[in-house]
Amino acid sequence: MDMKRIFLTGLPLLLLLACGHKKQGPDVSGVMVEDVHIERFDTAFFALDSNNILTGLHRLAREFPWFTNDFVANVLGAGPLSDTNRVALQASRQFMVSYLPVKDSLEGRYRQLGWLEKELKNGFQHVKYYFPKYPLPRKVVCFIGPFDGPGVAITPFALAIGLQSWAGKDFPFYLTGKGQDMYPLYISRRFEPAYITAGCMKAIADDLFPDNSDNAPLIEQMIGKGRYWWLLDKFLPDAPDSIKSGFTARQLNWCAANEGIIWNFFLTNTDLFTIDPEIIKNYIGEGPGTQGMPDVAPGNIGVWTGWQIVKKYADAHSDLTPEQLMRIPVRKIFDEAKYKPK
Repeated sequence: MDMKRIFLTGLPLLLLLACGHKKQGPDVSGVMVEDVHIERFDTAFFALDSNNILTGLHRLAREFPWFTNDFVANVLGAGPLSDTNRVALQASRQFMVSYLPVKDSLEGRYRQLGWLEKELKNGFQHVKYYFPKYPLPRKVVCFIGPFDGPGVAITPFALAIGLQSWAGKDFPFYLTGKGQDMYPLYISRRFEPAYITAGCMKAIADDLFPDNSDNAPLIEQMIGKGRYWWLLDKFLPDAPDSIKSGFTARQLNWCAANEGIIWNFFLTNTDLFTIDPEIIKNYIGEGPGTQGMPDVAPGNIGVWTGWQIVKKYADAHSDLTPEQLMRIPVRKIFDEAKYKPK
């Protein structure tokens, strides 16, 4: 039987699912959170005098006492900032000089961040609505780090956004050989400003519920990781599914039109309880596609399937809070969801 022909059935259907439709989230207008003001560490850092870096870093540490050392020690990987740590001073100066063109390129794109502040506040309100005891980041800060550095990080005091990771899919470095080695096109196409807020909410979800499923069987990892996408639905109810999943519109349409066939593929071609890392990577790892499936099938299709299982379970247990659902053993979710898509 022609598996590819069967998989492609219904591809034009469900167009509205491509980017996700407006979903009914709770009214969070009355949830009190502080207005988000994004601090511009990136601007302050690149304004330093590279010929007097020690004095400049001390001044920066007074202005950003809650982030400067994290930047030097963890983002640049140069160790703690101090008068005697010559490595930190040299690394800071070298980074400033070599990344100045990057800063100049990003300056126009990110001169005004009012739109991001508004999106983050709305996301924070949803987080607070569902997790009132969670300590939201006290500060939000933008920085520019190495291209292999984090796009979003949560420090003890701040939510830090690395703008080098959101420079736009056509940013020259991403298209170079080295850039493509680090971030192939199926990844770098998501390095657009529209994905920043979802990246921040993912970081908060990971902070709330650290993922410890890496050594679990395939189906448990599918559901465990898919559960984070379900939580993003709660934090960003109006965001397109393409932003939350990272899939293209075409990939989402195809998944929605072939949900039953995708699940049957797992049942007939894969041991759902395998712990083989290569098999698991094929289904829940980043990639241009999924081996054994048609070209239109996205990488990470196992996480998408896990997401659907979690949604089915959640729909049948609407009395559960997100915190309760996120703490339920994933095997229990699998057993009780009775997932049998058509």
